Amino acid sequence: MNTRNLIDQLLKSGAGLLDGKGAGQGAAASASPPGASGSPLSSVLSGAGGGALAAGALGMLVGSKKGRKIGGKVLTYGGLAALGVVAYKAYSNYQRNQDGSAVRPEPRTVDRLPEAEAEQHGQAILRAVIGAAKADGHIDDRERELIDAEVARLDQDPEMQRWFDQELRKPLDPAEVASAATAPEIAAEMYLASALVIDDQSFMERAYLEELVRQMKLDPALVKELDAQVNQA
Repeated sequence: MNTRNLIDQLLKSGAGLLDGKGAGQGAAASASPPGASGSPLSSVLSGAGGGALAAGALGMLVGSKKGRKIGGKVLTYGGLAALGVVAYKAYSNYQRNQDGSAVRPEPRTVDRLPEAEAEQHGQAILRAVIGAAKADGHIDDRERELIDAEVARLDQDPEMQRWFDQELRKPLDPAEVASAATAPEIAAEMYLASALVIDDQSFMERAYLEELVRQMKLDPALVKELDAQVNQA
C-alpha cells in the first residue's frame, strides 16, 4: 500500500473546495509558488498544483459537512514531504531549546527518509487527518460513500481503498490513532496535520486534539513549537 500519492492529493485539496468558492479558485490557490509568503509552512499550504484534481475528497471530509469556517487558518495544503519540512523545523527548534550540552540526533521527519520509512510516516499522518476530520462526529453514511468514491478515483489500489474505508467507518479513538506514532517525529507530524484540520472553535475538536497529544505523550514544549509553525501561516 502506497500512501504518498493519495495523501499528497488529499493535502493539496484547494482552498475553494473547503470554503465553498469552487474548484477553480482552489486550483488557483494551489498554483501559488511554494514559500511565497516567507513562512516555512507556506510551502505546505500552497502546494504545487493538484488542488482541483483532488476534487473535494478532503473538502468533503473536512470542510463541506457543515460549511464550517476555519477562522484564521490556512485552507490549502501541500504534499507529504512539505509537511515533513515544517515538522523538521519545529522539532529542530524544540531540540535547540533543550539541554544545549546534549548531542541530539537530527530529526528523521518524512521528508528525509527512504521510501519504506516514509510510507510508515505517511500512513500515520493519513490516519491523523482522518481522525481529526471525524472529531466533530459528523461524517454520515452518505458522506462516507462520496469520500470512498473520491479515494477510489485518486488511487486504484484496492488495499488502500479498503484501509481508507475502514479508517473512516471505525469509531474514533484517540488512543488508537496515537498508536501509529511509533517515533517522536511521527507524533510531531501527526499533531501538525491534525492541528491544521481541526476547527479550533469547536469544543469537541479541541478536546480531541488535546487527548491525542496526551496519548502520544508529546512534550508541551514541542507542541508549542508546532503551534508556532501553524500560527505563522
